[in-house]
Amino acid sequence: MERGIASFTYSDCTLEYAITGEGEPVLYLHGGHSNCLEQLGIEELAQNGYSVIVPSRAGYGQTSRQIGKSLEKACSFYIELLNELNIDKVHLIAASTGGPSGIYLASHYPERVQSFTLQGAVTKPWQEASVRDAVLSRFLFHPFIERFVWRSLSSLARFSPDYAFKKIAPAYSTLSYEEIKQRMLARDWYLFDRMTEFQRSGHGFYIDLQHMRQSLEEELETITAPTLIVHSKNDAIVPLEHAHYAHERIRSSKLVCLDTWGHLVCLGKGSEQHTHELADFLQQHKAS
Repeated sequence: MERGIASFTYSDCTLEYAITGEGEPVLYLHGGHSNCLEQLGIEELAQNGYSVIVPSRAGYGQTSRQIGKSLEKACSFYIELLNELNIDKVHLIAASTGGPSGIYLASHYPERVQSFTLQGAVTKPWQEASVRDAVLSRFLFHPFIERFVWRSLSSLARFSPDYAFKKIAPAYSTLSYEEIKQRMLARDWYLFDRMTEFQRSGHGFYIDLQHMRQSLEEELETITAPTLIVHSKNDAIVPLEHAHYAHERIRSSKLVCLDTWGHLVCLGKGSEQHTHELADFLQQHKAS
């Protein structure tokens, strides 16, 4: 499926974005270490008749890191993107560390949001599991080091995909590797390999850490758009408690707990439930 990549400049800052497919617009806010080349779940949306707009969030891809000075500023740029594309309303999907941006956008710009989906998303102030994890992640994904880390992982995935998956996949799941294998689909190897090809952290990961420390309880409680919350109960990146936290505060929300093998809800057995739930939800809330 063809994907068009472009950018626009506003207030001396650049926002990069990609558009895949034609139809009712979906604004997809990707997770950490990604950009507008995000693959997982995008083609399925396009094949179901949606135009999927994926901006590279602040500090990722070619998007200016200055946009990430605050969630308010970042979301103002997403609105300017919609204005640039002459789009009044979108189905908003926020994945993983894109959660805070999605929550802020849905709360402060309700007139621009047709429906809202939180997909394995961060919804409350973030805390690392341990000091060791915090120090290690800040070192590995420092803007001047991360490119070498991702290049090494990508090379490893191409040279020995089985070994790379065995070493990397457990970081996404609370399950043992043997349990992960039992829940895998044949396509997971291929999609996981494609994912490692374009992943980069840039300055975006450090910006995400700043945004994820904020409390968005007030924003969650003021969201009025119909909301779908999908989360894997085996997610090791973003604990399931984030999904429950959002569900308790968004009045119009539906919570779906998946039995996929981990954080990447588009992969593995059980991912078909995610696909069906999302397709039904978007169809139900299509613009009249």
